[in-house]
Amino acid sequence: MPTVHRRLLGAALLAIALPLWPSAHAADTERYPSKPLTIVVPSVAGNVNDAVARLLGQELTKAWGQPVIVDNKPGAGTTTGTRFVAQAPKDGYTALLTFTAHVQNPPLFPNIGYDPVKDFTAVGAVAASSTILAVSPDFPARTLPELVKLVKANPGKYPYGSYGMGTTGHILGELFKREAGLDMVHVPYKGGAPLATDLAAGHVKIGLIAVGTAKPLLQSGKLIPVAMAGPQRSALLPDVPTFLENGYKGFEPEAWMGLMMPAGVPPERAAALSKEVARIVRLPEIDQRMRELNLVPMGSSPQEFDAMLKSDLDKWSRFVRELNIKIE
Repeated sequence: MPTVHRRLLGAALLAIALPLWPSAHAADTERYPSKPLTIVVPSVAGNVNDAVARLLGQELTKAWGQPVIVDNKPGAGTTTGTRFVAQAPKDGYTALLTFTAHVQNPPLFPNIGYDPVKDFTAVGAVAASSTILAVSPDFPARTLPELVKLVKANPGKYPYGSYGMGTTGHILGELFKREAGLDMVHVPYKGGAPLATDLAAGHVKIGLIAVGTAKPLLQSGKLIPVAMAGPQRSALLPDVPTFLENGYKGFEPEAWMGLMMPAGVPPERAAALSKEVARIVRLPEIDQRMRELNLVPMGSSPQEFDAMLKSDLDKWSRFVRELNIKIE
C-alpha cells in the first residue's frame, strides 16, 4: 500500500476511534456508583458517628443498589482515619464521615499530616449538634448571670469539666472564662459519659458537654441546663437560651457532622453523593432516628459545606491560638 494511503487510512481509523474515548468516560460517570462505597468513620464503632454512617449506608444501598461498607478507623483524635481518606484513591468510592474535630485538630496538632480543606473534597453537612453548659442539681446558680456572679465571688473554687483536651467543650470553656473574666480550672474527662456521671453526682459542679450525652440526665433533672452554644436556640432543647442571648459572642459555631472525599474526586461524583445524602436525611424515618440520636438533620451542597469548613477552620484556629490551648 502506498505510504500516502497508509497515512490516510491511519487518520481515518483515528478519527473513528477518537470520539469513543470521551463517550466511554461519560458512560462511566453516568454509571457512578458501579461498585461498593466505603464510608470511613475516624472513631470507634458504637458511637453516634458510627450510627449515622450505618443509617446513611443502608439508605444509599437501597437507592443505588451498591453495598456501603462502614470502616471504623479510630486513633489519634480522629486523625488516623482522616489521614487514610486523604490518601485514598480519588475515584469517589471512599468517603469520610467526620465531625467538628476535623477543623479543630490542625491548630492543636501542628504536624497533623494533612490540610483539612485543601486535601479534601467537601460533600455535604449531614447533621448539627450542640454543646451545653450544664450544672449539678445542687449548684445554687440556675442562669448564666447567676453562675458568673457566683464564680466571680469565689475565684478558683469551681472548676469546670469538659469531655477531653482540645474538644469543643474545652475550647468553649476557655473562651467562656476569658469573656466572663472567670478564675476556673479545667478538668478534662476521657469522654462525655464520665463527665456526665460526675456532673450528676456533683463531683464537678460545672461542665460543657454534648447535648446528646447530657439530654437523658437533663430530662430526668439530674443535670440543670444553663446555656447553649450555637447561633440560635437548638431544636433539641428550645427552652435553653444561648450564650449569645446572654451577651457572650464567639459561641456561634455549631458542632456538625459531615461527609467529604479526597481532593481531586470528580466534582460530579461528590455532587451525586451530596444530593442523595440531602434527600436521605430529610426522610421522615431518618429525621426521627437522627433526632433520637440528639442530632438535627442538615443536608447541604458541596459548595455550602466547603464554605462552612473554611469559616469554621478560621474560627477554631483563632480560638486555639488566642486562648493558648495546648494538648498536654
